[in-house]
Amino acid sequence: MSAKSEAIYKQFSEIGIIPVVVLNDAKDAEPLGKALMEGGLPAAEVTFRTAAAEESIRIMAEKFPDMLVGAGTVLTTEQVDRAVAAGAKFIVAPGLDTEIVQYCLDRDIPVCPGTQTASEVMLAVKMGLDHVKFFPAENAGGLAMIKAIGAAMTNVKFMPTGGINAKNVVEYLKSDKIFCCGGSWMVKGDMIKAGEFAKIKKLVAEAAGIVKEIRG
Repeated sequence: MSAKSEAIYKQFSEIGIIPVVVLNDAKDAEPLGKALMEGGLPAAEVTFRTAAAEESIRIMAEKFPDMLVGAGTVLTTEQVDRAVAAGAKFIVAPGLDTEIVQYCLDRDIPVCPGTQTASEVMLAVKMGLDHVKFFPAENAGGLAMIKAIGAAMTNVKFMPTGGINAKNVVEYLKSDKIFCCGGSWMVKGDMIKAGEFAKIKKLVAEAAGIVKEIRG
């Protein structure tokens, strides 16, 4: 793992919970970024499934240079280029696409592909990765599945995403196999659309408090 990727994953671990964000309007990027920063989770995985994603990443990266902003749901190398050009510091994919992973590795772009099986984790390790996403976490067996796979691959750390909430995140964060969790419960689309950024900040602060309580 490159020094750049190592530094990014250290930040992931310190933040503990990475807000997974869907933005349909780039005008919401700045107030959302402010809520995340002030709430105590200075990070955002902006999903690349909306037309506003690219511009939202650009706004967050420019307005909040200390924020760990990246692109999620990346499905093509062309999206990798667009996301990085906009200021994304990391790439997350829902599955293990070897073309995307190798493309990122060749360019020293931190990448966290989705995995669900031992075979996928083995392939990720073979490509030089030791940090992977586990998605969709709850549907794919949750923490029990991560521990089972992790027992065989002792050097791999996981970022479970999908079905993570304020209640079950505690058990995930307590596991030494988890470097961070991805979650959207504190940044739900309807709250963003309604401009409820004070509410988002409150939920973000509660999530940050959970991390602090567990990890100190």
